[in-house]
Amino acid sequence: MRKWLNNYFEFSRKEFNGLMVLLTLIAGIAVFPTVYRMLWPLELPTEEEQLAVLKFAMAAKQDQDKESDPGVFSAKAYLKRVKPVLFYFDPNTIDLIGWQKLGLSEKQAQGILNYRSKGGVFRKKADLQKMYTISPGLYQLLEPYVQIAGDELSSLPRTKVSSQEQASIPKEFKLIELNGADTAALDEIRGIGKVFARRIVAYRERIGGFYKKEQLMEVFGIDSLKYNEIKAQVAVDPDKLKRININTVEVNDFRNHPYIRYKQVNALIQYRKQHGNYSNIADLNKVAILTPEIIGRLAPYLIF
Repeated sequence: MRKWLNNYFEFSRKEFNGLMVLLTLIAGIAVFPTVYRMLWPLELPTEEEQLAVLKFAMAAKQDQDKESDPGVFSAKAYLKRVKPVLFYFDPNTIDLIGWQKLGLSEKQAQGILNYRSKGGVFRKKADLQKMYTISPGLYQLLEPYVQIAGDELSSLPRTKVSSQEQASIPKEFKLIELNGADTAALDEIRGIGKVFARRIVAYRERIGGFYKKEQLMEVFGIDSLKYNEIKAQVAVDPDKLKRININTVEVNDFRNHPYIRYKQVNALIQYRKQHGNYSNIADLNKVAILTPEIIGRLAPYLIF
């Protein structure tokens, strides 16, 4: 090849060697993308993530249709007009201003107060869904923050339970607070041995604590039958939850967390970097890959 080039150009040995190196580099750059894609193929979104994006898009379209109809209540319409401030509350005692802070209009809040003034009582969280002023979407955001007096989410001394529950607990039983108990204390619960005690503590560390008793059924091996056997012997203190600042969180802070995957954490962080800090729980709905179910489960563990 050198002789052929010398017929038209005059190259020294160094110049020829330099030309060969340059051509080799150009060829390497040209084939690099193809080789890279062969060795590390592009990871496509999973079916679950595609479904979440599709559901989000469909929900957004439905909300737009609702917003155009003044006679239909839309949670997203309220989230756009009023930025709710989420906090723990008792629907049987919260006042008009408190309801408005949570995202309801004055008229809607007054409707709930009228219900209470006529003798209406919220005995459990699900009773809020009976109020026409609270849509399913808004209820899902509020549900983790509802603390009804006598319920498992009442603040401590939260080891107190209703008189009905007290009557169902044999006197020799101890009431164990889940977020502060060690394996020895948990082993004192009737129906919980050392193995389950270790599993409960390990799972509690993964999620950052329990905010309701029902989370025990997420522990491997504890089904509904086992839960019904032990639920009257336990209580939870939400003040002991390990909360995460969503505006400073990094990927490692959610490592091994069962409620959220790596891709979802990464999307949450990237959205924050592009659009600024989140101001409240409703802002997380702007991250398409986060479903309302995921946001609802994470809400008690987040601070802003």
